[in-house]
Amino acid sequence: MKIGKIFKSIADKYNSVSLILRIVCGLVLGTLLGLFLPELTGIGILGDLFVGALKAIAPVLVFVLVVSALAKGGNKLDSRFGTVIWLYVISTLMASVVAVIGSFLFPQTLKLTTAAEADVIPTGIGEVLRNLLLNMVANPLGSIVEGKYIGILFWAAIFGLALKSIANDETKAMLEHISEAASKAVRWIINLAPFGILGLVFTNVSTNGLSIFTDYGKLLILLVGCMLAVALIVDPLIAFLTIHKNPYPLVLRCLRESGLTAFFTRSSAANIPVNMELCEKLGLDRDMYSVSIPLGATINMDGAAITIAVMTLAAANTVGVTVDIPSALILSFLATLGACGASGVAGGSLLLIPMACSLFGINQDIAMQVVAVGFIIGVVQDSVETALNSSGDVMFAAIAEYKQWIKEGKPLPDFLNKKRR
Repeated sequence: MKIGKIFKSIADKYNSVSLILRIVCGLVLGTLLGLFLPELTGIGILGDLFVGALKAIAPVLVFVLVVSALAKGGNKLDSRFGTVIWLYVISTLMASVVAVIGSFLFPQTLKLTTAAEADVIPTGIGEVLRNLLLNMVANPLGSIVEGKYIGILFWAAIFGLALKSIANDETKAMLEHISEAASKAVRWIINLAPFGILGLVFTNVSTNGLSIFTDYGKLLILLVGCMLAVALIVDPLIAFLTIHKNPYPLVLRCLRESGLTAFFTRSSAANIPVNMELCEKLGLDRDMYSVSIPLGATINMDGAAITIAVMTLAAANTVGVTVDIPSALILSFLATLGACGASGVAGGSLLLIPMACSLFGINQDIAMQVVAVGFIIGVVQDSVETALNSSGDVMFAAIAEYKQWIKEGKPLPDFLNKKRR
């Protein structure tokens, strides 16, 4: 009995501390252990368990939330849904333009030595679109097991709309209870994020050290610089033009509460439960964000568009291909479409580099060596990319809904209405 009280006391003290502060503590402790005690390899399993749990629950959560939202909803997916899709797409396009401009201002070349390998490498935009369509109609159970969110969204929408026309109130209530249970399970997992991040940081630091900064520093600076420019300038500008309010309180909150965990999980799909939790805190309509957040994890790919464009232009510079402005604009459009087809898992954008390289006649062997470089720097590049993508999912979902609130005369949250003194 005393042991139970001791554990309860520890749990109460743990939960009384801000989650962000706990995550920062995990981050610092993981870094110190990785630098000074790298032989403690068992610590890394904490990160594997955390990411594994998120990846396991996320497909189930998305499926039940979308089915429940559509089955019991009225006209929930109104103009807000069109707005959020537009925001996702225009943001990704602008990100690719920023990457092209950055690559023109600070051209990069690569040291190409070894080739990477992958099972499926899209070689053209037609193949990317074909894969998207085939993933839509893939077996729904297989999509849930494998975390293929295009298929999950498609079949959840089919089942949700079908149930909307035939389900009675009791069935809809049962679906609501199932979605609530899945959401509660997610909250339990997220509460353990500090331990997961400790393990993830330990693994990254103990395995990679700081060598990537010396070998590929300039390329990393360009990639990260473009991503920060989009996160702190371009996306806030798009948000401001949409709601005509200072967007930075929302931007910074999304980066802090969504981007931080996404940075370490390196998976937009795994971060879906975190984003769902943040949307609830922001007071968004659950029927809306239960669809827009998983959709954002699929098509809102600012970081992926930047990676594709920067790495492709670096490859062109390396082999001596001159890229003119019209070709660069075509690359921006291609990178946008390709990014929307990027997998929501670590390194998903890198496998689309050969497709973009083909635009300039760069052969598959060279392109795959570029992919290899991408995997080398991926511990930083993919982390920042995912943080940008995932935080943007929440931000634009919120902006789309807040735009509707303004239209209806509904007051915005206090943190958006505060005036600077």
